[in-house]
Amino acid sequence: MSVWQGRSKRKSTGSRLKHRRSKKKFELGGEHKETKIGVRKTTVADVRGGNQKLRLTVAEFANVLDKEGLCKKVKITNVAQNPANPHYVRRNIITKGAIIETEAGTARVLSKPGQDGNINAVLI
Repeated sequence: MSVWQGRSKRKSTGSRLKHRRSKKKFELGGEHKETKIGVRKTTVADVRGGNQKLRLTVAEFANVLDKEGLCKKVKITNVAQNPANPHYVRRNIITKGAIIETEAGTARVLSKPGQDGNINAVLI
């Protein structure tokens, strides 16, 4: 289900706004992909300008930056906390800002897996 992200239906004063044209395809928002833990799966989404985004639907590993500044590919074990939605913790859904448990330790996700196609994190 896409969401229309065009102009508001109301003016700043609160009165109704008369639209002079219909809704356009470029004003639609993209569908939300929830990244879960498991064997890696991606989908390709066509976006504006003829570009493509790699949507990560299932992930097994994360690129984790440790205290010395070295980046390692580490296996994800669990989602500890997710400020986007508390129910995402039970369902092991990863979004930006989520705190994940890895084999290297607890890490915070810095990337948007539903848009970037990978999970970048830093140890806490």
